Amino acid sequence: MGELQQYVRDLPLPVSVFFALVETTASLVDVSEKYWQSKGMNGARVRILVEIMKEGGTILPSALARKIGVTKANVSLLLSPLEKDGWIRREPHPEDGRKSVVSITGEGQRLLLRHLPENRQGIAERMQALEEDELRLLLKLLTKLRGK
Repeated sequence: MGELQQYVRDLPLPVSVFFALVETTASLVDVSEKYWQSKGMNGARVRILVEIMKEGGTILPSALARKIGVTKANVSLLLSPLEKDGWIRREPHPEDGRKSVVSITGEGQRLLLRHLPENRQGIAERMQALEEDELRLLLKLLTKLRGK
């Protein structure tokens, strides 16, 4: 037990940085998620709406699955409540009838316009712990870690 405890405590620097990054990310995601919950919404569903808007308002379910890191089967399950709430609609692909496309509705767009600014303000307040040059450096380093 003592040897294992020592192993999990004495982390090499790259592993310590990894865990610090994971814990910080979880804390920041929690800020956003609490905001969405206070509005009776789910942050994961809002993220889907944002990803659809990033693509101009329409996206293939398979592309959406890649963007949010889920399987094609799971994306269908995630879209159902959004469709039920009237925030998205699924329609046949205009050129390939075997496929479908997902589009954000006017109601979904209004939801984002109404709530994204306040949500982003809460995140920005947490990020004020860093100076602008530190934020730019952090963004550069995170981009480098992602390999982009």
